[in-house]
Amino acid sequence: MARYGGYGSAGHAGSGARGARGSSRPHGNQGYQGHPGGQGNPGHRGNQAHRGNPGPEGARGGGRRRGLLRPTVAAWRAFHPPWIPEPVDPLVERLKQLRVAAGLVTALGVYTVVAGGFSLDEALENLVTASLVLLVMTPLSVCVLLLVWRRQASVRQLRRPLWRCLVLLLRFVGCVLLAYGLVSVSGSAGMLVLVLGPVTLWTVAFLCCAAVRLNANFFGTAAVHRGLPPLLASVTAWLTAVPDLVTGDLHGLGLTMGIVFVLGAPVTVSALGLLETRRLRRHHGIRLRTHPGVPGG
Repeated sequence: MARYGGYGSAGHAGSGARGARGSSRPHGNQGYQGHPGGQGNPGHRGNQAHRGNPGPEGARGGGRRRGLLRPTVAAWRAFHPPWIPEPVDPLVERLKQLRVAAGLVTALGVYTVVAGGFSLDEALENLVTASLVLLVMTPLSVCVLLLVWRRQASVRQLRRPLWRCLVLLLRFVGCVLLAYGLVSVSGSAGMLVLVLGPVTLWTVAFLCCAAVRLNANFFGTAAVHRGLPPLLASVTAWLTAVPDLVTGDLHGLGLTMGIVFVLGAPVTVSALGLLETRRLRRHHGIRLRTHPGVPGG
């Protein structure tokens, strides 16, 4: 029996006797229906291409180490590991990009720009607050869903992907605290600013690239369930914005402008998340309340 397409085709062409005896079998370049090496499974080639694509071009071949000096490449390597699944729908991926833009409004605090100039310290403080909210609410939200899923099937097989997602979350929180510390120290570092300055700028750029990457895959939670990223993004956006309204801290903006800029991001993120969840349910049969290991999950 021919193993794979190329090998079977060469063997068939090189020995007519064996090819005649094996005429009742499929040709090597035809393959068996659904066989990994045949044309009956075109998705196999796509998987191989994905495994051979480490990300941005700067991270390929001999320039891999030099590419890591670029914040975009370093952020890709650190926060987009190969176990994160590819998107199932191009439209869903475009919705994620829109959700990233809306989430950055919450993380960076556009109202600080409108209120009188961009403040890196204040933006990092907002990002520290958001990361701490993530650190608390993401595991709690997942635990609630685990209680729902365990009624349908065992959740033990989810421990490994959940642990991987937690590692990405802890790594991001550590990067946020490191960037905040570097920015705080650089202002009074004296001559050391010549050394800390470039490191701080690179770290802030790396953090921005990491935030964009993680908003797209939301710490790889799609490896657990495809419906988790839009849910967790919505929860995080609301928990980041609501305290400003509760305390009345609109950062110098008027009431109308404050409400628009504080609530604009979570409302947009939630609307896009609902649209993404609805499309996953209608076009792909993926429901958030269904265990990922059973049909419909």
